[in-house]
Amino acid sequence: MANAKAVEAPPPPSPVKTGAASNPWLVLLAVSLGVIMVMLDGTVVGIANPSIQVDLKASLSDLQWVTSGYLLALAVFLITAGKLGDLFGHKRVFLIGVAGFAVSSVGIGLSAELADIIPGLSPIGALIGLRVLQGLFGALLQPAALALLRSAFPGDKLNQAMGAWGAIIGLSSAAGPIVGGVLVERATWESVFFINAPVGIIALVMGIFLIKDNRAKTLARIDWLGVVLLSGAMFSLVWTIIKAPEWGWGDSTTLTFVAAFVVLIGAFIFWQARARQPLVPLSLFANPSISIGTVLMMMVAFAMFGAMFFLGFFFQGVHGLSPLEAGLRMLPMSAGMIFASPLAGMAIGRLGAKITMAAGLVITAISMFLMSQLSIDATFIESAIPFVLLAFGLSPVFVGATEIIVGNAPVRLSGVAGGLQQSAMQVGGALGTAILGAVMAAEISAKLPGYLGPAAQAMTPEQLAGLEKAAAFGSAPPGLPEVVRTAVHSSFMDGMHLAFLVSTGIALLTAALTLFVKAGRKTEGAPVHMG
Repeated sequence: MANAKAVEAPPPPSPVKTGAASNPWLVLLAVSLGVIMVMLDGTVVGIANPSIQVDLKASLSDLQWVTSGYLLALAVFLITAGKLGDLFGHKRVFLIGVAGFAVSSVGIGLSAELADIIPGLSPIGALIGLRVLQGLFGALLQPAALALLRSAFPGDKLNQAMGAWGAIIGLSSAAGPIVGGVLVERATWESVFFINAPVGIIALVMGIFLIKDNRAKTLARIDWLGVVLLSGAMFSLVWTIIKAPEWGWGDSTTLTFVAAFVVLIGAFIFWQARARQPLVPLSLFANPSISIGTVLMMMVAFAMFGAMFFLGFFFQGVHGLSPLEAGLRMLPMSAGMIFASPLAGMAIGRLGAKITMAAGLVITAISMFLMSQLSIDATFIESAIPFVLLAFGLSPVFVGATEIIVGNAPVRLSGVAGGLQQSAMQVGGALGTAILGAVMAAEISAKLPGYLGPAAQAMTPEQLAGLEKAAAFGSAPPGLPEVVRTAVHSSFMDGMHLAFLVSTGIALLTAALTLFVKAGRKTEGAPVHMG
């Protein structure tokens, strides 16, 4: 940030307020209902995928895009969405996001009907397209929700609010498999998305009457060049993460997208240092706590999304559990999140972010290590112990990183900070599933022939490759000999164990990184850096 200079912060802008004054805890409830839809849909699809595959005749690649398209849209648009909230009002942007998310969710449930109406559109194609649209609307409401919380709560209550917020977010993510299991088993996979309609209506009504709006009057324009450069860079990065395992990391297409990311992010940083009203003021990163908090959020998402991704396949594919039974296996994490996140908020208030977050990451590492030791016939208790530990390990880092990123940003840039925090989470989740997926695939490819023994010699390369792809999801096609099914499941377990060992190491390295966090909240009027 060669061109950044330290200046006195301007007086806090006069907020534009609408709506009746309300209890900040009611504001928390209103914005939480909107974000609950986003978090549930981020994890519930894993349970619904087998039913979607059968009903819409989807391929494995199609199912990957059902998840990847959603995450890609979120990651690309989050920071831009935060800026839109700063400019046009967080309440307005939040309500548009809630309405759009609910409507696109209903559309997903009607994918087959839409395909019948629109020529040339397949049901799975309609579903993937609407999932991308759903992700864009989700990006609108998430940073706006955080900014509304920041303006609703006084500084001395913000830690408590973030603790409750973390509990709601964590519970929503962890409850996704349970809700999905109940709906898929008792109704249809479409009901997983239809349920967002009534939740969205309630969130809209509460938001209209309970939320006060605010925006910075001094921010009069959108940095459209910054939007284009950042969106292009984020698209190139996330697309590379998703597609590189298929293309190959040394493939020319992969290297082209990597080069595009480097060029675009470099151009974005160059422009942000010179723009009059930058999309992402580089001054935010002059505060080491915000920079480190962003990295910590990525690492938390890396571990959390990775755990949910692999364990869903483990329970349904290897164990052969029903969707509801698989969801119930994850109940200890959901229950743990209810207690862990509020406790994390209180612990950070008393002990500080550094100690609390470091302890949480050590607990996360222990949980990941225990998961790496799960046997192929693990009991409920054997999987419940690491799940509870994971809830108590991730919560302090999630709450702490949120408080650091959003709490240290000036109020007028709270939407940008919220977008940065959420974008880091989505990129971390994409990294977790992609990188750990590549680790698993490599381990399965190395171990499967050995488990097959002489049977491998009788298979064609295409047949062996098909088994490797099936093993990556813990599933063996029906009708296979028992020795082949055992080999598929055993190689999956080896891959899952290695992936969790990698996560263990990452959690420990991140715990060391927390030693560089400097606690403390900026006060209004303190010196800041203006690009």
